[in-house]
Amino acid sequence: MTLPGWTREPLVHFLVAGALLYAFFAWSGGNAVDPSSRVIEVGREEQAQLAVQFERTMGRSPTDAELDAQIEKFVRDEVLYREALRLGLDQGDAVVRRRMVSKMDMTASAAAEVAEPTVKQLKAYFKENAARYGNEVKVSFDQHYFDAQDEAIEALRNDSPGQAISLPAEMEEASLREIGDRFGTDFANTLSELEPGSRWQGPVRSGFGWHLVRVTDRSAGAPDFDSLRPRIENDWRSAQIETRKDRAFAILRDAYRVEIDR
Repeated sequence: MTLPGWTREPLVHFLVAGALLYAFFAWSGGNAVDPSSRVIEVGREEQAQLAVQFERTMGRSPTDAELDAQIEKFVRDEVLYREALRLGLDQGDAVVRRRMVSKMDMTASAAAEVAEPTVKQLKAYFKENAARYGNEVKVSFDQHYFDAQDEAIEALRNDSPGQAISLPAEMEEASLREIGDRFGTDFANTLSELEPGSRWQGPVRSGFGWHLVRVTDRSAGAPDFDSLRPRIENDWRSAQIETRKDRAFAILRDAYRVEIDR
């Protein structure tokens, strides 16, 4: 079943989340938002939540005595919380104010935090923000492999060949990701810092052993979508979160008239 487009609007999410919170507090007796009430009810649902919180912290279910202790702590916190509200301690508190603002932002952006973008969406975002990702470094190189570092050093002095191994003896215009996939990330990063030329350099360590390398060329090519996809997806999600927060705020802001005495 395809939902109407308006169901994806952040304001709708905002109102639904607010309605759910209101329903929860109303269902639970409204104790959390009614400082005038002197009744604290700890029903089965609250006890279950306390047990779950204990289990998440301790990695096991609480005993009866431990659950009683959690209930007593809950009651203590609730009494102090209500008395603080009666005294107006939440008013003018910058920390409380910032916390409530953050919760409103989180409510508006919650859907974006778990959204799974399509490849088409990511490629469109990648295209629009290509300058952010710069140019991808590509390296051409030859390599000789050795089991031990001292053997590689000796070969560098004597211009000796390397030992046999199932690794490519050369790679052309390979991205650092491709090199890292074959030789390891440390090897790829070291290779990106060596000067191109006809000279053999090293030894450079990989996950297999030691290598003498000759970097024949290094250039900056266009950024590669596939290798950057995890970063692009994170950036896309962050952008969606900010957009949803801005749109939700704009809708709420329209309901206010702001008077600034200048």
